[in-house]
Amino acid sequence: MRRRRLRQSRGEDSEINITPMLDVVFIMLIFFIVTSSFVRESGVEVTRPTAETAEQQERGNIIIGITEAGQVWIDNREVDMRAVRVNVERLLAQNPESGVVVMADEGARTGLLVDVMDQARQAGAENLSVAARPR
Repeated sequence: MRRRRLRQSRGEDSEINITPMLDVVFIMLIFFIVTSSFVRESGVEVTRPTAETAEQQERGNIIIGITEAGQVWIDNREVDMRAVRVNVERLLAQNPESGVVVMADEGARTGLLVDVMDQARQAGAENLSVAARPR
């Protein structure tokens, strides 16, 4: 009889409290969400030209894609040339420190590239780059 009482009393005290573990998991989740940077893609794959002086930029950027066919892509959707300025203004309002990177295909018209860069400058982009692959 005595053994039964000891076993019953030990069973009641052997619960595992997972509250501290959940607290740590949620704190880590919040930390990773706050410290992560989200990269926006242009929405189209282009063949970038190569350059010996190409450098990798580490901070978040607004990416504009120009295809060989003359399509302009921002934020995973095709936009009209007249809407480039408005879209860049909107994205700069969301993240004022970001720069603009234009990813033009090797076969894209140079005139279209210059027009897109001009629209981005008029939208207020101070840091403007053209994407290239390193050799």
